[in-house]
Amino acid sequence: MEKDLIDISQLTRNEIIAILDLADQIKANPNRFSVSLKEKTLLMIFEKPSLRTRLSFEVGMTQMGGHAIYYDIASSPMGKKESVADTAKTASRYVDIIMARMFSHEQLIELAQNASVPVINALTDFSHPCQILGDLQTIREKKGKLIGIKLAYLGDSNNNVTHSLLHGCTLVGMDISLACPKGKAYEPNSKVLEEAKRFAKVSGSKVVLTNSAEEAVKEADVVYTDSWMSYHIPVDQNEKRVKIFKPYQVNSKLMAHAKPDAVFMNCLPAMRDMEQTPEVIDGPQSIVFDQAENRLNTQKALMLLLLKVK
Repeated sequence: MEKDLIDISQLTRNEIIAILDLADQIKANPNRFSVSLKEKTLLMIFEKPSLRTRLSFEVGMTQMGGHAIYYDIASSPMGKKESVADTAKTASRYVDIIMARMFSHEQLIELAQNASVPVINALTDFSHPCQILGDLQTIREKKGKLIGIKLAYLGDSNNNVTHSLLHGCTLVGMDISLACPKGKAYEPNSKVLEEAKRFAKVSGSKVVLTNSAEEAVKEADVVYTDSWMSYHIPVDQNEKRVKIFKPYQVNSKLMAHAKPDAVFMNCLPAMRDMEQTPEVIDGPQSIVFDQAENRLNTQKALMLLLLKVK
């Protein structure tokens, strides 16, 4: 693996599978890794709010014998009085590994380029690789495989989760179909879509972009959605976006187009009666909290591999 994890597209299929295999071992026998990161320190840089990211990384370090420092950019000189580059160089003298949850993907890249320790992208406006690693572990747990599985994504497709799903699914051999409104504001980044199609040719999978929710979900093994109001979307756009995305709401009628044993996923946080209805997210097909749990396992595995600790 490279020094940093900036985007899931930089990983090979074998590297992804290695992360998932180690995550499975950690989940099955966590005590085996209880001192693996003894005397190691993780710096957690937060510009965006978080529940799952902070808890899973901080708990992960603690459970492996290490220590985590929470650093809120709101009370930091980073990017203001002190450059991102100087922050990275200084932090590298103190800590063993850095994770950053930031708005700007370019600033995250700058952070990694100037840090001498590994840097993990814990979310930017462009991508969310840690979420998708946890998702892939969860899908493999529930379906027993990744190759040949079809994932249908509904809703806002111009966001970090969609971009990382496109890369992650096609790298491991999963089919992915996206249903979203027409327009650059709602469709995935064109470069990401083309990269995913190239990955799909290698892995033998398929990429479909459609405006029909029913077409996307047809015979899907996994139905996935995300918030219609990402953190960077102004609040005054809420009413407009609800009208635009309502045809892509995941409800029981739409789920009926998927396979009978299909599972429902949402990376959370989720709004009931928005991107999905309560009977779906709180129903028997929902595995959203399994997703949340597996963030802990895959991120533990990722930190061990980046720090070259077995």
